[in-house]
Amino acid sequence: MGRSVRSEEHVAWGRDFPVRYLLVREYYDDDDEKAGELWGRCAEVEGLFMDPPPLPREVLTLRGCPRGSGLVQAVTRSSDPALLLGRMGLVIQPADPMSDGPRFWALENVAVLAHRPAPGDPDRVDITVGAGVEDDWGPQPEPAPQIDLSTVHGESSCLSIDGLSGPRPRRQSQPLHLIGCEPAEPLLAGLRSPRPPDDEVIALWALDRNGRRMTQYDLRFRAGDARPSVLGGTLVDITISDPSGGVPWLADRPTMAARQVWDVWYSGIPTQRNQWARFDTPGRSEWLHLTSIGPYGVGIGRPGGTYHLDGRHVTDRPGLFLALGEALLGPGANYGTNLESVKDHLFGGPSVVPPFTLVWDHAEVARTALSEHILDPRTGRSYVDEIVDLLRTFGVTVELR
Repeated sequence: MGRSVRSEEHVAWGRDFPVRYLLVREYYDDDDEKAGELWGRCAEVEGLFMDPPPLPREVLTLRGCPRGSGLVQAVTRSSDPALLLGRMGLVIQPADPMSDGPRFWALENVAVLAHRPAPGDPDRVDITVGAGVEDDWGPQPEPAPQIDLSTVHGESSCLSIDGLSGPRPRRQSQPLHLIGCEPAEPLLAGLRSPRPPDDEVIALWALDRNGRRMTQYDLRFRAGDARPSVLGGTLVDITISDPSGGVPWLADRPTMAARQVWDVWYSGIPTQRNQWARFDTPGRSEWLHLTSIGPYGVGIGRPGGTYHLDGRHVTDRPGLFLALGEALLGPGANYGTNLESVKDHLFGGPSVVPPFTLVWDHAEVARTALSEHILDPRTGRSYVDEIVDLLRTFGVTVELR
């Protein structure tokens, strides 16, 4: 077994172009510590950034949604004739406890087409939506006592869904091309073998110019063709694809919006505030993904002090968490990426713990932009209200200006 990988050790390789990526097989050693075995280093990866192809539009009816749920409240009070819900997750719990367990679907670009009271039940509403359906699980099990829904308006449920049954083709994905790759021995052994190796879970580490690991993506690694590299020398180019025609990734690959964000981070961890502000919401989400929490744990944080949150660019949820992280920890760090992780940081977080004072300048920008983001339909409180209350509950003095 190879020794643990340190990305900074593999940056210099005596060529006119830098190492941008490492291939690493991660594992846990005898002490249950995470380690890694180097499989190769590469100059570039083609096909890394990809917006998934749109799914065919389908019409579904969510039957029997509780009238008091955040989803129904948002749908019934909206003046928009086609309210956009974005991405929605479905979890179907089968009635038979001896079955294979719950099944999962994802609905993309959900648009509300109509809503009406459920026949015979004034406490429930039927909602008809148009959406792309991502389905790797087969037809809907029948009967299902409840279908759980995850939406931007909180958790909800319904009793059944019309139109969900029926097989769907798997979404296709483009292959990945490793350009200018110097394979280490484990990868060379696989490339030499006449029999294709079984799938390996390999981490693709993306490095900045200093050799620091910016982020990583795990993939099911089964090398396709290997050929002399277009960059010359002894390097090779390797194509990775899923023989079944599906997606060779264990997680979504970065979208096209991430490319420009990575270009900024390639120079090193940002040192100036609000560099993320010029990006749209997908770009800001990727920026938030690249931030780190730094030292974390009970006893590490320091209480006290006054911090200023620059609210001029807080026009979406990622912007809110980016501005909060910069206010408390500086550029390139985060103090949570959602309400739950902010709560975790407040319990005993990185560098700053309550009590302290947070001065939120230009707070009205966020209050206006996030006014439709209601977490609790019973109170009608906005996302801004929720995070302010969370901070104050844990002993933070919040001044809205």
